[in-house]
Amino acid sequence: MPSKLLTKSKYISGLQCLKYLWIQINKPERIPVTGIVKQHIFDQGHLVGELAKQLFPGGVDIATDNFMGNINEAKKLLKQRKPLFEAGVLAGNIYSRTDILNPVNDNEWDIIEAKSSTTVKDVHIQDASFQKYCWDMSGLKIRNCCLALINNKYVKNGEIDPQGLFNIHDITDQVAVASEGIENRIDVIFETIKASECPEVTIGKYCKDPYECALKEECWKFLPADSIFTLYYGGEKCFDLFDHGVLTVKDIPEDYKLGEKQLIQKACVINDKPFLNKEGIKEFLSTLKYPLYYLDFETFGPAIPLFDGTRPFQNIPFQFSLHVVNDAESTPQHLSYLTNGSDDPRPAFLLELKKLLGETGSILTYNQGFEEGILKELALSFPEYKYWVSQVRDRLVDLLSPFRNFLYYHPLQKGKASIKNVLPAITGKGYGALDIREGQSASIAFLTITYSEVPEEERQKVRRDLIKYCGLDTEGMIWIVEKLRDLCL
Repeated sequence: MPSKLLTKSKYISGLQCLKYLWIQINKPERIPVTGIVKQHIFDQGHLVGELAKQLFPGGVDIATDNFMGNINEAKKLLKQRKPLFEAGVLAGNIYSRTDILNPVNDNEWDIIEAKSSTTVKDVHIQDASFQKYCWDMSGLKIRNCCLALINNKYVKNGEIDPQGLFNIHDITDQVAVASEGIENRIDVIFETIKASECPEVTIGKYCKDPYECALKEECWKFLPADSIFTLYYGGEKCFDLFDHGVLTVKDIPEDYKLGEKQLIQKACVINDKPFLNKEGIKEFLSTLKYPLYYLDFETFGPAIPLFDGTRPFQNIPFQFSLHVVNDAESTPQHLSYLTNGSDDPRPAFLLELKKLLGETGSILTYNQGFEEGILKELALSFPEYKYWVSQVRDRLVDLLSPFRNFLYYHPLQKGKASIKNVLPAITGKGYGALDIREGQSASIAFLTITYSEVPEEERQKVRRDLIKYCGLDTEGMIWIVEKLRDLCL
């Protein structure tokens, strides 16, 4: 594909940030290699697109491996008035390829784009407006523009039913609005592409919307360690302060309105020491009843459900880590479960968890809503566990609570209360030495070794890495509780 053509992906890049677009075209070596999380999103989108084609029987799939071959084949097939998949169109120096082009009436066509999303987003409308513009310029008459989006209420029962999996959304009117001024925007984008120097663009909300920019780390590196963007739930305040020349939390003006937690954070940064509400921590610790069970789940949530009785994007638990501390003098015991095989992991997961969780004692999680939500869904899917799950839920204690409520805050937390920030801040230990360091990567790693062909040696290594990662989540909770106890002495 000629590099100076304007494709719909480059058009979307240009709408988000002209600086990124210029680098994408003129200095592509500066763009980091796509990470596994982003690649997984692309792969999910491809699977969704393939299934959406089944909504239009008798359609013709046009090969995409040859740029001009695809365009020429599409021109020929348009005369047959059949649904076309991946039809490319080149109109002057703009190019697009459409997921589904469906013939309607005598001489019109509908554009249908398949997205692994459950809701219509502005970027989808901009995407479709560019496609329609390309086809309009080529002389093809487009009637309607639609999105085939995931129906998150669909429940798998046997083979995937595309009619049930997708909801079709007519976005023709929104596309018409988005198309106003499109020629001017395209002109600006071409001027940017052809410019000899990269445009100067300051950081902004567009660095993460509609997509996390691959150059965000490079563009934001000028900010100091305690930048204004680490302000706890700063939101609009962060950009407001930045626009007024405030770069660090400690430099926020005294008369600027901050919430109570934000004021604590600011004081900690200025004083370079943590904040401790000793009485509040003591009260929290007094709610813990031995034996203590430190529990963490790992899940995956595919766009296309894998198992009967599950919905798109439903979190399916495949692993847990459990550290048990029987009393104040006991050495923690580590127990864990990681499913093996490609069958639905939930029955064995539940069975093993019920074996290991005693009938009494506090069950500590970090961000209780996550584990509790998984348990609630498991009780619905497996009603024989309903009473047991209700008992377990009654024993849950959220270790996030004292940090979310700022009973303790350390400046190294950088305005966050997640275990990934709290653990190193309060104990000096973290996830840096692990090959798997966060939940999304764990999910993708599990899916890869379970549903793809990988060497057995690699599969076993990933399983060990998963156990280490999930195990650190629960062992880390023990260290945090011990540190809180020490701080209250």
